[in-house]
Amino acid sequence: MTAKIKNFFRESREELKRVNWPRRDETVRYTVFVIVFSVGLSLFLGLLDFIFVQVLQRTVL
Repeated sequence: MTAKIKNFFRESREELKRVNWPRRDETVRYTVFVIVFSVGLSLFLGLLDFIFVQVLQRTVL
């Protein structure tokens, strides 16, 4: 059992050496994109929620 665990970690370490890691500027660009997209989507959904609440309050009253 311990041989399998050691083998797993050895293979994992070797696989991580072969990973094509992104450069720092790519990582920053992708991170900024995700943050801007998330904020934009949350504003859009918040606006839709506000509109639906206003419409429902007007129709119920």
